[in-house]
Amino acid sequence: MLLARPAWITVDLGAIANNVRRLRGIVADDVEILAVVKAHGYGHGAVPVAKTALAAGARLLGVTCLDEALELREAGITADILMLGYSPGWQAPSIVANDIIVTAYDPELLQPLARAASLLDRPARVHLKVDTGMSRFGVAPAAIADLAGRALSLPRVRIEGVFTHLATADSADPAFMREQLGRFREALSALARVGCRPRWRHAANSAAAIRLPESHFDLIRPGAAMYGLNPSSETPCPPGFRPALSFQCLVAQVKSLPAGVPVGYGSTWQTQRPTCLAVLQAGYADGVRRSPNGWKEVLIGGRRAPLVGAICMDLCMADVTDLPRVQAGDTAVLLGRQGTEEITVQEIAASTGTIGYEVLCNLASRVPRVFVPDSGTSDRRLEPIAALLDDSPHARDEHVRGLSNRHWIAETEEEDDEPTSVMFPLATSRIATSQPRRRSLDAASPAAQEPY
Repeated sequence: MLLARPAWITVDLGAIANNVRRLRGIVADDVEILAVVKAHGYGHGAVPVAKTALAAGARLLGVTCLDEALELREAGITADILMLGYSPGWQAPSIVANDIIVTAYDPELLQPLARAASLLDRPARVHLKVDTGMSRFGVAPAAIADLAGRALSLPRVRIEGVFTHLATADSADPAFMREQLGRFREALSALARVGCRPRWRHAANSAAAIRLPESHFDLIRPGAAMYGLNPSSETPCPPGFRPALSFQCLVAQVKSLPAGVPVGYGSTWQTQRPTCLAVLQAGYADGVRRSPNGWKEVLIGGRRAPLVGAICMDLCMADVTDLPRVQAGDTAVLLGRQGTEEITVQEIAASTGTIGYEVLCNLASRVPRVFVPDSGTSDRRLEPIAALLDDSPHARDEHVRGLSNRHWIAETEEEDDEPTSVMFPLATSRIATSQPRRRSLDAASPAAQEPY
């Protein structure tokens, strides 16, 4: 496998599939899964994760914005996609043309959808959002019936779901979560009284899905758990869930320094003894946080080595004096397992004073993502994942050479020892495909009336 940069992120699609199947086993047979793949799939890569999750049993996908939804459509994904964030009116034609479901909480946002649906002669699909205590998007439970009435009065606007978001589902005390669920049930009753009974009722994020079956309703919306990330220390994933992401780089140089030598910008650290220093090819532009409460250690040769000096934009330094025979070209693990040692997302989050979600989402798009079907198996063959991804115009290239660092690559050995590769563009890189890019239409344009 050839990469354009000596730092890379490995995404275990087998772990994603395993975690989705385990979530499937948590809920009742009539409860479906909406796989949340916003923020480039929590830094893992939205398209490969989405396709893997759907194959493993997810029914719908969740994103934040139109661009994220269009990325999935451009990759040939036809499953229902719910935009969980704000949908400005000027996006309505493109939303309707690409059969994307939007979150509705303001009557004024329904009008552009209705106009676009009329022009394109197809439905505008919405899920109503109820604010039960998060104090973000959503209409008050007491106003949900009025919002539904406005939506139902508009031609071609179709209410397909109603949902809320739980603020404290990952906390040890479930009291406020239960209070929110009570308000949500009141909203459902108010909708029923006006004859509105949407197909999808949903409230459970990963933590609620794991902890509280009464929150499941018709649909759960896992994000963290699907990626093998504990929602919190108080609500860990059940046994059997696996982290899907690891972050590695190469040792670029190893040097011997005497005692008393400063290291890095600002000379904030200096050697206290004769020191063997390894310079690593990853820095804060790759997601290795520079703040005083930053990344603490890396793994080299299956052993921990402390990071020393200030993190640079493209580099960082590790004290490897106590490690045997470190040399340039060795692999350093910043996040993940090497040998019997492991640096977890939770460890990084604790050391940097944040949460695991932010650690993953802050991993830079310039770092190539290498995805493999299942790092826990011996042969690591691409089937059935390769077959799943075959509809990509880039699938099954024989040899991957000279790729830009914005591509996903998986390479393994088949029985005839020929490399087999599957690659995807990273979400931030739009590339030409065999299908024309779906258009963002102005409702007043004649093109808006062309068939899709």
